[in-house]
Amino acid sequence: MVLTTLADGVLNLTQGIYDTGADLLGEPTIRLGVTGLARSGKTVFITSLVANLLDRGRMPHLLAAAEGRIAAAYLQPQPDDTVPRFDYEAHMGALTGTPPTWPDSTRAVSELRVSLRVKPNGLLAGLQGPRTIHLDIIDYPGEWLLDLGLLDQDYDAWSAATLTRLQKRDSGAAYAQVAARTDGTARLDEVEAKTLAATFTDYLHTVRAEGFYDCTPGRFLLPGDLAGSPVLTFAPLPAGDAPRKSLRREMARRFEAYKAQVVRPFFRDHFARIDRQVVLVDALGAINAGPAALNDMRGAMTDILSAFKPGRNAFLTQIFRGKRVEKILFGATKADHLHHSQHGKLTAIMEALTRDARDRARFAGADTQALAIAALRATTEDTMTHEGKPLDVVRGTLLETGKQAAFYPGALPEDPAQILNPAQAEAETWLDADYQIMRFAPAPMTLRPGDGPPHMRMDRAAQFLIGDRL
Repeated sequence: MVLTTLADGVLNLTQGIYDTGADLLGEPTIRLGVTGLARSGKTVFITSLVANLLDRGRMPHLLAAAEGRIAAAYLQPQPDDTVPRFDYEAHMGALTGTPPTWPDSTRAVSELRVSLRVKPNGLLAGLQGPRTIHLDIIDYPGEWLLDLGLLDQDYDAWSAATLTRLQKRDSGAAYAQVAARTDGTARLDEVEAKTLAATFTDYLHTVRAEGFYDCTPGRFLLPGDLAGSPVLTFAPLPAGDAPRKSLRREMARRFEAYKAQVVRPFFRDHFARIDRQVVLVDALGAINAGPAALNDMRGAMTDILSAFKPGRNAFLTQIFRGKRVEKILFGATKADHLHHSQHGKLTAIMEALTRDARDRARFAGADTQALAIAALRATTEDTMTHEGKPLDVVRGTLLETGKQAAFYPGALPEDPAQILNPAQAEAETWLDADYQIMRFAPAPMTLRPGDGPPHMRMDRAAQFLIGDRL
């Protein structure tokens, strides 16, 4: 363990020197991480961001674009040859097809480089030519990021916390019964180990579908090429003796192997090198799922944000202590499912959900911002008359039926505490309101030359994330 930590430190030092040197040579690189939990819209966010950087007609709040200082934007080969390329062309093709469809969701780490030729501004604008700034966008599943919290736990602590949670849920009954009748002191039987892991994985898939977020280990949901390997063949068991070669001893060993061989390399190779971060949250989906799901999401957000190392990337700090996350954007996605008159309320709820983490990040010197966004606008707004009163609605094409529908999801409260307090109290339902969501298909697009896809506040998001470097 000591040697592994030391080796990781040497790698971080080397990478810090390399990155700093590249910046000093005149072509700075911004490494932008994009993450979020399931169904938060990471793939659409990246696709829309790239498309709107390439064609900037809908980006008035990105100052360098509004001032005409971005001379060109183009895609280049990414610097990390061992990381899959983010399939921008296929995702854009899905969104602009006939009929348009939502692209496939994030299932592994991917990367894309957008290079911008930017004219300088200020007093030296007339003395300097355009410079190239590289934006490396790293897409990774939020479920994997939650695994970073496992690094501070041993198998006993993780098992106890996981079993306590699942025993409170109907969907956890099947695994709770299997775990209770399992003799962890018995000699390892690989068939039994696989059965335990499979039953536990089924539980994780079920609770994620129910709107919960505490679904670690994340690779059980998105195993990739690790499917069926021993490093993913373990599950929580009640505390007890664990003699050599016993089932419980082997489960504990595989848990440690998962941390060492899966979680730590992800942290070292991808996460620790990010200096700007987007965290996307489907807050509307969590609210619709009920107080318990929203409170679970709040806990997951706290766990995610505790993994960040916020602060300023000063010259010596970057070399000797590695990258620090300078800016963190919290995006409440699918804002187009609400009339714009409710967007301020959604932003306030997002700010309240992340208050503690944002305060810690700001104290460490990082900038944070919360925004209600829609990476691709799928609806239009309208006002209808309901019971003699005007009602603000959105209109769109329902994903399941293909029919046009007007939708009113319910009024979000002016005070976020009216949402957060029942969630923290573990109420079963919202006491005085009913919130609903609909799944809309992407709207057909006819893009004028120079225009990217229609969106809500993606230009403000881009200005916050990279505007200072342009």
